[in-house]
Amino acid sequence: MPRLALVLFIALSAAAPRGSILASERAAVSRVLPAGQTPDDARLTTVRTLRDAYHPWTPPATLEEWQRERARLREQALVSNGLWPLPPRTPLEAVIHGRIDRGDYTIEKVYFQSHPGHYVTGNLYRPKNIDGKAAGVLCPHGHWANGRFYDAGEQAARQQIEQGAEAHLSGARFPLQARMVGLARLGCVVFHYDMVGYADSKPIPHREGFKDAHAGLWLHNAMGLQTWNSIRALDFLLSLPDVDPNRIGVTGASGGGTQTFMLAAVDDRPHVAFPAVMVSTNMQGGCVCENADYLRQGINNIALAAVFAPKPLAMSGADDWTIDIETKGLPELKRVYSLYGKPEHVAARAWPEFKHNYNQRAREMMYGWFNEHLELGADGPIAEEDFEPVPPAELTVWDAQHPFPDDALSADQLRKYLTKLDEQQFSKLLPEDKDGLAEYREIVGTAARVMLGDGIPSADEVAAKPAGESDAAQSARLEKSLVGRKDRGEAFPLITLRPAKPVVGAVVWIDGRGKQTLFQEDGRPIAAVRKLLEAGYVVASADVLLTGEFLTSESAAPAQKVDETYPGYTFGYNRPLLANRVRDILTVAAQVRGKAQGKPLHFVGTGGAGAWVLLARAVSGDAVEQTLVDVAGFGFKNVESASDPMYLPGALKYGGLGGLAALAAPGRLVIAGTDGTPLSELGALQAAYRAAGAAERLSVETKPLAAETIADQLTN
Repeated sequence: MPRLALVLFIALSAAAPRGSILASERAAVSRVLPAGQTPDDARLTTVRTLRDAYHPWTPPATLEEWQRERARLREQALVSNGLWPLPPRTPLEAVIHGRIDRGDYTIEKVYFQSHPGHYVTGNLYRPKNIDGKAAGVLCPHGHWANGRFYDAGEQAARQQIEQGAEAHLSGARFPLQARMVGLARLGCVVFHYDMVGYADSKPIPHREGFKDAHAGLWLHNAMGLQTWNSIRALDFLLSLPDVDPNRIGVTGASGGGTQTFMLAAVDDRPHVAFPAVMVSTNMQGGCVCENADYLRQGINNIALAAVFAPKPLAMSGADDWTIDIETKGLPELKRVYSLYGKPEHVAARAWPEFKHNYNQRAREMMYGWFNEHLELGADGPIAEEDFEPVPPAELTVWDAQHPFPDDALSADQLRKYLTKLDEQQFSKLLPEDKDGLAEYREIVGTAARVMLGDGIPSADEVAAKPAGESDAAQSARLEKSLVGRKDRGEAFPLITLRPAKPVVGAVVWIDGRGKQTLFQEDGRPIAAVRKLLEAGYVVASADVLLTGEFLTSESAAPAQKVDETYPGYTFGYNRPLLANRVRDILTVAAQVRGKAQGKPLHFVGTGGAGAWVLLARAVSGDAVEQTLVDVAGFGFKNVESASDPMYLPGALKYGGLGGLAALAAPGRLVIAGTDGTPLSELGALQAAYRAAGAAERLSVETKPLAAETIADQLTN
């Protein structure tokens, strides 16, 4: 059941500018719903959370559709993790030391820098006496106590043996070591590395440092840091001369399972994957390191795991959120793999008799899968053997000869480095010619699609429910309707004024105070709108989410609640309010474009809606002829809270308001009211328009945008 909680993130005072509720004739003539009634929009009552009992996803029906979806899913994952574009691969400066000989395999201690001053730590297990290069396996460990150093204790270990989960005390007590040893004995070079803040990974605590609004505006998050660590761990593994780059596997459980399918989704180099007890249509991952803004909007972990297709993927389940993997999740994955003719390349097995684990039963399933698909050459089935565990204290990377580095960065220091890096990368993207503009659109445009949506939808994606017509003026007809995307439960009020004269174009005019501001107190359209109608323009306006008819004079609108412990728990599954408003503007454009009879479409944004309309224009391609907005001094650098209705994760990473608006080049763009907008957020605009050879089509003004200027600009 959907939870009856609003995820829109603001109180009424922030959601609607003062004066938006007017008890007057103009309010009455512009209303779509009866007085006192508010829109029944599903976004007011339905919110996804990571712990929903069921997260649905339906894969596309054809290979062509899936391949398009696959590319989009990978981009969504990279953007959400703050890895679009990827950071530079700075020197690893890897140190390998402290060899422990166990007869048929060895263990070494490893550390390297994934970013300058951020150290990844772990143990390297290598088989002895093999011919040629060995398969390589990455093992992210998950949220076991002390991570790589996990010791279940003798009592718990004996219980595992009694339950039939383990055959040996060594594996029952040290199941993580057992997995590394088992893979090394099969002939694999195995790197078992720490999650941030576990075991030898210091000084950043695992669940701290990346949970505030400022981090979100730059898309700096714990999941992105760990995913980058995994990418660099793979760089390290592939740098070893004894590793075969054509036989790479990844396997981890729980949080390590999340890292397994994330790495498999964003990096082409792994060939086989086994995420244990994580891939599910149920709970999607409870830690900050498993959640990021935008990551699962419209999708789930099954979709992310499917990106690996058609490469071999197997999963284990237990008496936890993965218990239904064989009946919910595996069938969808089978459909995707069948599009390639490879349904046998995906498998899952759940053991409901065991709690959350990566026990010997699951490990032996993994050994068999890797043996087959990494061509290890062992005779199956593979039974795990006993081994001599290494006391955890002897696995530590840091010792007297290899002390913890003095230059290791704290979370604040790392974030400063990442912010400077993002600024440098964005600066390099600023286009100087049309080729540079194409690259800019590829990078920033892709991010904008993830953040704001796909642009103006096709007419058949929009549903409109008529709500009456009337004469609005001698030269116009007023049509009222409720509109939204089909099958999404959206329903927001739209009015359309149709001129008596032949249509010359259409204007989508959005005002933050609601569509009623386009009317005078006597109910007639304001002078600027009348002038547009007399010139033959269709004029449409809507109360986008939480404006106009969504509000009443008697009570405040429900606030979309943000999970303040980490906003990524909210925005990883649900759109920010700003993105929903942009979405509504694009829906209006689709609905109105059909009434324009093929004539030009124009955007106008006033009364606090200027930035909304500008962002809608940014993702509209070449569908909009001219845009006039008043941004009222807004800039994303001024946003301080995730509950701010203008909060948009990632906005600063991609140049702020102007960086995103630059995607409108070379379309005619008038941006007024920039007094107070940070200059750093406007620089990309001039660069993009110069690169497009259209500098004269951009106007940036500090003064406000007057209504009469709008009409004059569009009619002259």
